[in-house]
Amino acid sequence: MRIGMDVMGGDNAPDEILKGSLAALPHLPPDDTLVLVGDEAIIKDMLRERGIKDPRIEVVHASEAIGMDESPVEAVRQKRDSSINVCARLAGPKEEPGVRLDAWISAGNTGACVTAAQMFMRRLPNVARPGIAVTVPTFSGPIVLIDVGANIEPKPQHLAQYGVMGDAYARAILGIPNPRVAIMNVGGEEQKGTGEMREARDLLRRAEGVQFIGFVEGRGVFDGEADVVITDGVLGNVMLKLAEGLSSGIFKALAREVFEMDPELAVRLEPVVKSIYAKHDYHEYGGAPLLGVNGVCLISHGSSVARTMKNAVIRGRQFVESRVNDTIVRRLASMEPVPE
Repeated sequence: MRIGMDVMGGDNAPDEILKGSLAALPHLPPDDTLVLVGDEAIIKDMLRERGIKDPRIEVVHASEAIGMDESPVEAVRQKRDSSINVCARLAGPKEEPGVRLDAWISAGNTGACVTAAQMFMRRLPNVARPGIAVTVPTFSGPIVLIDVGANIEPKPQHLAQYGVMGDAYARAILGIPNPRVAIMNVGGEEQKGTGEMREARDLLRRAEGVQFIGFVEGRGVFDGEADVVITDGVLGNVMLKLAEGLSSGIFKALAREVFEMDPELAVRLEPVVKSIYAKHDYHEYGGAPLLGVNGVCLISHGSSVARTMKNAVIRGRQFVESRVNDTIVRRLASMEPVPE
């Protein structure tokens, strides 16, 4: 298997990205190849400084990098040799075996990753719009939240397809045998929400093989009322980052209060707090797949560190082996066609 890494993408690139990539090597089979994409001189200098000589590493030069604050569409079109474009192009269907990437990962500009993936990899058959599926830790276990930024104005048919794709992902990657699928809404009642939400609800009720339970409120997400939660890209992204900030703030406040109350108790509780925090830490999940593209693209958090990227490589390999895309194609073929 050939797994590509955008070494130049992310707030902590290239150092943390490269460190995470190298940390993933012991978890890969001996016949896998880790393809490092970015400025060849920088990457080779960093490998030389670390004394790394592994035949499983391949370096592919990309002369440009897309910044986190650049316009995604314009940057992808203008910076044709950016590390994101090169990764997406190598993962496209036109590449030859032995050169083509089976999966690629980036912590860079999310919009650029989505744009490049659709431009070079194309969409799977019957997929109207790809969606980013994030694994969100809750008090009742991990769930799938889709979409968190790829599609900010989804149509009802797009939301319904997210439900099917999220269901397939939850089964294959999270091991949930019959996921409960719900649409995020302002209330659980039938009459709540927009007309588009209610239309998406009706489409999912008719979707074969989906255990659709209706609408779910924000608080119900963390109470474990659903295993797959569907939303638009704006609300999903806001919810995800709000949850990350709140989780981090709660743990910091708890640690501070306990330490001020009883320093010895704080020391005894430290392993417990670290264990709980690890279960609710996005770094553990590595990256979020862009479901619906013809290939495997994982998008990691912009603030990813080495541990994040190591886990992203492992998760990307798991995604390829699970053949989730084959399941998505088969199941969407039985749904009502989506007009462009």
